[in-house]
Amino acid sequence: MHEDSYISATKKAMSKAYVPYSKYPVGVLIITDKGNTYSGCNVENASYPLGNCAEASAIASMVMGGERKIKTIYVMTKNDEGGIPCGGCRQRIREFSDEDTEIMMCSPDGVKTQLNLAELLPNSFGPEHL
Repeated sequence: MHEDSYISATKKAMSKAYVPYSKYPVGVLIITDKGNTYSGCNVENASYPLGNCAEASAIASMVMGGERKIKTIYVMTKNDEGGIPCGGCRQRIREFSDEDTEIMMCSPDGVKTQLNLAELLPNSFGPEHL
């Protein structure tokens, strides 16, 4: 697949978001080390802490698909600066990544910022620390 296809798939995931309260849709596309893709969107709940972030949804899909390694993750919001993973999602991404995993922060227009995990979450805590 080409990056335009990844952006399109991430935008499609964002369009599926259930956000009646915040009106803040987020879409995610994960590309694994095997080249497979998994998507997710945020799903809100009237009891706010029970909602799911798009990153968590995509990671759960990846795990259900039998995979454990994120090579690249696209995060899209409607903001001009692109999708910025929250602190909790940074740790979720870290669980299935290494320092070279690419995080693509996107708006519907495309990639706005590209970082690797070491830049997004420096001095991170991971499974190897246990």
